[in-house]
Amino acid sequence: MTRTHRASAGAWCAAGLMVAAAAGSQPLTAERAVQIALQKSTSVVNAMAGVVDARGGVYGAYSGVMPQVSASWSRGVSKTTQQTGTQLFGTLAFASPPTDIESYSITPQVTGQWSILNLSNLSSVSAARSGLKASQHGLQAARSDVALETRRRFYNAVSAVHLGGVADAAVKLSRDDERRVRALFEVGSVSRSDLLRAQVRTASSQLDSITAHQAVVSQRVALAEILAMPEGQLGEVDTTLTAEAREFGEAEVLAEASRNRPDLQAAEAELRSAKAGLTAAQLARLPYVSVSGSAQFNPSSNFTQKQFGTFPNDSVDYADASGIVHRFPPSVPFVQDPTRSGSSESDRILRGQIALTWDLFTGFQTESRIAQARARVLRAEESRNALRRGLEGEVYQAMVAYREALGSEQLASTTLESATENLKLTQQKYNVGSTTILELIDSQVSLTRAAATRVQALAAIRIAEAQINRVRGRIE
Repeated sequence: MTRTHRASAGAWCAAGLMVAAAAGSQPLTAERAVQIALQKSTSVVNAMAGVVDARGGVYGAYSGVMPQVSASWSRGVSKTTQQTGTQLFGTLAFASPPTDIESYSITPQVTGQWSILNLSNLSSVSAARSGLKASQHGLQAARSDVALETRRRFYNAVSAVHLGGVADAAVKLSRDDERRVRALFEVGSVSRSDLLRAQVRTASSQLDSITAHQAVVSQRVALAEILAMPEGQLGEVDTTLTAEAREFGEAEVLAEASRNRPDLQAAEAELRSAKAGLTAAQLARLPYVSVSGSAQFNPSSNFTQKQFGTFPNDSVDYADASGIVHRFPPSVPFVQDPTRSGSSESDRILRGQIALTWDLFTGFQTESRIAQARARVLRAEESRNALRRGLEGEVYQAMVAYREALGSEQLASTTLESATENLKLTQQKYNVGSTTILELIDSQVSLTRAAATRVQALAAIRIAEAQINRVRGRIE
């Protein structure tokens, strides 16, 4: 390889280090990484679970204002064995004979209950619906945060790949320079200290290369973590790194953020939910009206009764107030195990009730509920206010970071152009013998550093763009 070729390799090292995708597979792009993260990220999954939980809360709140209807079919049996007792007739007591009783019943029934006027439950429905909206906006906020973090890790990984390539190119240049310095040292053109410095530069470049490749692995692991997959399944990453300057008006970004930020919308919805919950807790002190009823269709029952013996033949004679003698009970013959049975059927049995209930004292349960609801309002209001207070500063910081990234990229591009031109001039001087090998080596090192700086600046621009999109409530 000629000196001119080596200079060209140094000038185009950043562009030449882009890794092509493996045959038969597509490299992972930033947009694809965001799509995967929005499906599999732990934060998004937890936020989706929060939405499901909030929807369950809405159903639970509606259960307090919607009618409740249940249907049942029952078959009952009752059996009494050896029932005995005493019957009183005036001042006389007679023992009842032992009795067995069996009864069976079939009862199809529909019951219903409806709290037709419960202001507390109605307010609870409003609170639950606002809570559901808060969870939905929270899901969007989580998606926005995950999209930003995914892009940040993706471009950090891309930057690490490019820097790893730059470090490899620096190692190659250092080794080539060391060989040339050694050759010059052997012919006595340079001193031993120059050779030692070349060796130190080579060792330093190798160490930088090892560190850069370790950074590549670390950034890939971080990217795979947010994508919820092992690093080995990540595949190739699209290392195309370009950026175009865009115009962002701070006032427009702030206005869009105030309208569209999902975390602000979630905070507003949470505050509405907390206030509705406080109203529901306070309305629990008022009376409420409910209706209930039941209907039984074609209920039936039958029974069988067996008496083991009747009144004994021995009767009792007694005289009434007129002195007339009576016999009670009349003498009857002794009958063994008489059996009686019967049945009953109905077309339908309807029952209804309307009730006005007033919970006058609940053992401070209502007061506890009110206190907890008021504390929730205070927390929700402070969270909303904190977000609004910090919104303007957050927008300003994002805009400053973007302008800084643009300025760094412009400076890095200028530096790269200057380093490239300087290497060409130094190479030409070295070819005609008007400069030393050390100056040529310094020019090559400067070009390598400039290429690395521009790579970092391009990645910073893409990350800053993602930050602005997140600030103004966009997931794109």
